Amino acid sequence: MKKITLLVLLSFSLIFPLTAQTSTKVYKLSAYGIKPNTGKNITPLLGKLLKEIRSKTTVHEAVVVQFQKGKYNFHPEGALKREYYISNHDQDNPKIVGIEIENFKNITLNGNGAELMFHGRMLPLALIESTNVKIKNLSIDFEKPQITQVKVVTNDTLAGSIIFETAPWVSYKIKDSTFYNLGEGWEMHPIAGIAFENSTKRIIFNSGDIAVGTKGVSELSPGRIKAHHWMNKKLIPGTVIAMRSWYRPAPGIFVHKGKDIHFENVKVHYAEGMGLLAQLTENIYMDGFGVSLRGKNDPRYFTTQADATHFSGCKGVIISKNGLYEGMMDDAINIHGTYLKMIKRLDDRTVIARYMHEQSYGFDWGNLQDTVQFIQSKTMDLWDTKNTIAAITPIKSSAVNPIKEFKIEFTKALAEEIDPSKTDIGIENLSWTPSVVFTGNTIRNNRARGALFSTPKPTLVADNLFDHTSGSAIVLCGDSNGWYETGSCRDITIRNNTFVNALTSMYQFTSAIISIYPEIPDLKGQKNYFHAGIRIENNKFDTFDQPILYAKSVNGIVFRNNRITTNTAYPAFHRSKKRVVFERVIGVDLGNNKVDGKITDLLGK
Repeated sequence: MKKITLLVLLSFSLIFPLTAQTSTKVYKLSAYGIKPNTGKNITPLLGKLLKEIRSKTTVHEAVVVQFQKGKYNFHPEGALKREYYISNHDQDNPKIVGIEIENFKNITLNGNGAELMFHGRMLPLALIESTNVKIKNLSIDFEKPQITQVKVVTNDTLAGSIIFETAPWVSYKIKDSTFYNLGEGWEMHPIAGIAFENSTKRIIFNSGDIAVGTKGVSELSPGRIKAHHWMNKKLIPGTVIAMRSWYRPAPGIFVHKGKDIHFENVKVHYAEGMGLLAQLTENIYMDGFGVSLRGKNDPRYFTTQADATHFSGCKGVIISKNGLYEGMMDDAINIHGTYLKMIKRLDDRTVIARYMHEQSYGFDWGNLQDTVQFIQSKTMDLWDTKNTIAAITPIKSSAVNPIKEFKIEFTKALAEEIDPSKTDIGIENLSWTPSVVFTGNTIRNNRARGALFSTPKPTLVADNLFDHTSGSAIVLCGDSNGWYETGSCRDITIRNNTFVNALTSMYQFTSAIISIYPEIPDLKGQKNYFHAGIRIENNKFDTFDQPILYAKSVNGIVFRNNRITTNTAYPAFHRSKKRVVFERVIGVDLGNNKVDGKITDLLGK
């Protein structure tokens, strides 16, 4: 308890550092002709003003940029074009940037309730190499989302055809009997979908990712389409479907190499990638941040194309409290680093290492004096000896190519067995791992999973509501073989959370409501344990099915004083018929857990 309290107090001191500011300059956008509800494209005007503000501001001055309440339109015309390599997104460039805060210190962007509406295919807000930034009281949305919302009108299961109607805001064309969603400067052929209950906006039970009938279609009348070859008995009339692709070009908010970044009452209603992606950033604070619908009467059923929030290679502290994450096509939060794969050992201190995943490359990985550790990818066993970076140099065939490989020299000689010619080896940067406080948030009606944490630093997950998260509610993973996302959890507390009918569909890592699932190809060959120091206490599980906890490769796990209540909201369907399943786990404390009011031996169920 004391440790977590100290962590929170420390986080506030980090987020609000003492500065030598002598004055604050306030810029009211209305004074510069940037006014709401005009319908005009403000992209070039705001870009020009921010550039001017930055040139006039000294290091001892703070800046406040104020919007008026209302709607502001951002179009690609006049926007900045930037080459950004963004973790866990498609690495195509350039990005079309609506608002860029670059190389600022001590700036506040106060929306005062402003609605920032974007058009085309854009990256709405980029915070680049800036310090002590506060974004508050605004929302980000797109006029024409790339996700296509439709409603099932009829489902002829005998003929194998479905008639659907498009939502009022959807523009489309049919070419060669194929349906395309249309927007400003783009078109999209949906290839998959998520089906929602009409009245609740929950994902249809045991549906997961579905095939959609966008080939072999014909238009019956404007907005009403017949899919002649679409068979799915679960799609009853009235079902709402978010039809989409797997493309994720840019997040709603991108933070790169920042420090002390603060979001207060900021909402992202749609982005073609993630809601917020932060990388290589120190200290991020979110209060009332949301990737959410526009209230209960919003006609949309979806928010972002991928995760609500995602943090790659960050350090310091990440705080998310009082947030709402709903309707997104992936997790509410995912925190991890990136393993480099060791490709070649040049000598006993020098190696060549490479980014491996197609959505994670092009950005820095480490700095001088950073601490690293090495892992055997097949067994996920760590070598005990850590090392320090003495020199790190990107290897590029030309100046215009993105970074994919590094030459890294270490301060100490490597052990003889740390050699990629003998086994697959991953390298983890321990200096860029954060502490986490995730409290008071609501996660609901989303695809895939609720929250993923992969950091060795102290992590608190408390007082959250996980409501119909579709997949597992909480996942602790780690993978040096596919996504190459680090790393092991060593000090995590999960307490006082409420889980309501999580795990209604199957996705990756969905072995239980709380799934501790590092990817270990050779578990039998493993000598040590990947995760440790896991405490799961005083939580409420309201569930229709059996699996509550799955854990693999853990040394030290406490699951105590939790209450499990069974309901009949859905039929039990999960392949696991046990409450708790352990694979290669030691140091277990399972005590005083109640199932339907009775203290129960969970391993016996």
